[in-house]
Amino acid sequence: MTSDPRTSRPLVLAGGAVLLLALALVALMLVRPSTSSPASPAASASAPADSSADVGFARDMAVHHQQAVEMAFIVRDGTSDEAVRRLAFDIINTQANQRGMLLGWLEMWGRAKSSPGPPMAWMGHSFTPRGDGALMPGMATDAELDALRAAEGEDAEVRFLKLMTAHHEAGAEMAEAAAASAGTEEIKNLASGMVLGQRSEIALMADMLKERGASAS
Repeated sequence: MTSDPRTSRPLVLAGGAVLLLALALVALMLVRPSTSSPASPAASASAPADSSADVGFARDMAVHHQQAVEMAFIVRDGTSDEAVRRLAFDIINTQANQRGMLLGWLEMWGRAKSSPGPPMAWMGHSFTPRGDGALMPGMATDAELDALRAAEGEDAEVRFLKLMTAHHEAGAEMAEAAAASAGTEEIKNLASGMVLGQRSEIALMADMLKERGASAS
């Protein structure tokens, strides 16, 4: 099924609106009266270190979530199945919101939103991108995304469910590491919630794949 620009445009706009709302909420939660700006050295003096698990997780998970949202938008245009579209809608809203929070915290901490170093170094096992679009474990390659865009109906559903299962499994592992090693309550709480949410969706997607005569492996 070919994506209709008239259909996808409102969805993209909706995703952008969620991101903006999340950023605004993070700002309201974290801003405290100060004579310095949030990005100034004084404002970031008590922020997590650039090499911390908090900052590393926020950067990496923001990238990881961005692709999950992209895949969810693709499958919404590629199938009419209500269960899959509902799951995609949940992923779009949840992960776009969480991504906005992560980027908002980086902004409040005065930390850059990207790092020149390899991803996942904060976990102790850096991942070297292979140049195929998969920037971290669990992420789909450019070829896999192209195949998902070209797929229709049940083929699109199965491809999406397999890709998202791998995506969630790697994301949950990353979130578990952050929940265990982060120094801020913001990251600990968000990461712990991500683990529960993504594990739950992995189980749901296993059932959905089984209904379609497929499995994640």
